[in-house]
Amino acid sequence: MYRKALSLALVGTAVAATTVAAVATPGTPGATTDTMTTASTVTATPRSLEWGPCPKEAASPRLACTTLDVPLDYRDPDGRQIEIAVSRMASKDPAERRGVLFTNPGGPGGAGLGYPAALARAGLPKDVVDSYDVIGFDPRGVGRSTPVTCDLTPEQQQRGSFPPYAHTAADVAREAENARAVARQCATSRTGWMLPHTTTANTARDMDRIRAALGEPRASYFGTSYGSYLGAVYAAMFPGRGDRILLDSNLGPGGYDIEAFRRLGRGMEDRFPDFAEFAAARPRYGLGATPEQVTAKFHELARRLDAKPVGGMDGTLFRGMTFDRLYIEGLMPTLAESWQALDKGKPVPPPSISENLLASRLLVVCGDSRWPTKVGAYQRSAAIDRVKYPLVGGSTGSIGPCAFWPHERPEPPVRIDDQGPSNVLMVQNERDPGTPRVGAEELRQAFGRRARLVTADQGGHGVYPFGGNTCANDAATAFLTTGQRPAKDLACAAEPTK
Repeated sequence: MYRKALSLALVGTAVAATTVAAVATPGTPGATTDTMTTASTVTATPRSLEWGPCPKEAASPRLACTTLDVPLDYRDPDGRQIEIAVSRMASKDPAERRGVLFTNPGGPGGAGLGYPAALARAGLPKDVVDSYDVIGFDPRGVGRSTPVTCDLTPEQQQRGSFPPYAHTAADVAREAENARAVARQCATSRTGWMLPHTTTANTARDMDRIRAALGEPRASYFGTSYGSYLGAVYAAMFPGRGDRILLDSNLGPGGYDIEAFRRLGRGMEDRFPDFAEFAAARPRYGLGATPEQVTAKFHELARRLDAKPVGGMDGTLFRGMTFDRLYIEGLMPTLAESWQALDKGKPVPPPSISENLLASRLLVVCGDSRWPTKVGAYQRSAAIDRVKYPLVGGSTGSIGPCAFWPHERPEPPVRIDDQGPSNVLMVQNERDPGTPRVGAEELRQAFGRRARLVTADQGGHGVYPFGGNTCANDAATAFLTTGQRPAKDLACAAEPTK
């Protein structure tokens, strides 16, 4: 059940539509000279953390929770503060404990307070759990941390993050008005004051404040999906503070920028054949006897639902639901059953995402990088992507609120490069719908000597510890427990499904 829910946090896009250590010395390899970063670390005097029970949604016998105040704006570290909710799953073996392992499940917008316990339940190896105090946290703007809102209506929440599928340039122009309205709502909501400061760079700074409050000179990190970008940003901003950095299901070095969003169309094309083969091999679903027939059924259902929704499920929701459920191998039967029901005119409840997840996602995605501001740019990209990626390209190439984002960015995007220690391991599925392999290859190139890349010949979103590829999982475990990485990039062959 948790893995199913986690897919919504990881994607954050589909479903309709996630003690002060010394400052690095400027001028040394990987040093951070950014004044916001150095000021925040020099003046930081975090209190000792006081641990207690976790809130209901993160409750676990293994977890303790607390909160930490951090600056809203790191250019004014003694100014307005916001709250970050933090959890800890303490190592049961002090003799084996290496330090702390920060975790992030993705999104942006995914709550991470209960993630350490969820990872343990999902099979995070005992050697890893014993080696670290595993740390979870709700990023700024999310969940139990000071949350943000865009005052989205129930209808806007149901639409999610995928724009309606654009069949024509006029469809893009119509959607522009909805996108403009959402951007305005985010800026004028009761938490609009957080909008310029809810960014990946500031979340990385928050992580470093937590590290300092824990009394740790360095921190290891394990992040998936958008969490890969957060980890890359932390490794770039605080190269001397990172211990072992494990990045799973990787975005490119630009994070969740417009290119990453358009690549969701490519990811769907990479992954969908796995489902087409699955459904074709099981006549009981009645979706086609060959992969080609299953693909044709997808387009037929999407067209029918565009013209006449069934129980609230329109074509865009159908495309988004299909995309989301391809994240996880175990959801293929559920997806096939949903198709079967819709094909017979039976309603399937549209999935929904919380308002806070959608709002916090928008603030980060739109605040991290600049997006085109002209409607014509999206009309052109939608026209191109409908042809290149016909499954969902009409949505992922279309326009969204980031085109109308109201504020100047306080700082440029963080540059990911090869300056810093060689302490990054990346793991990546070959056929990942949410973070296609091309992004991992670009991030690997940006990191240069700092990283190694392990690819697994399997589909889905998330390699470790959820995936079934022993080669890739063993490489990740070895890295977290011993620090050893493959001598060079490693390609893991497909393994039989268990």
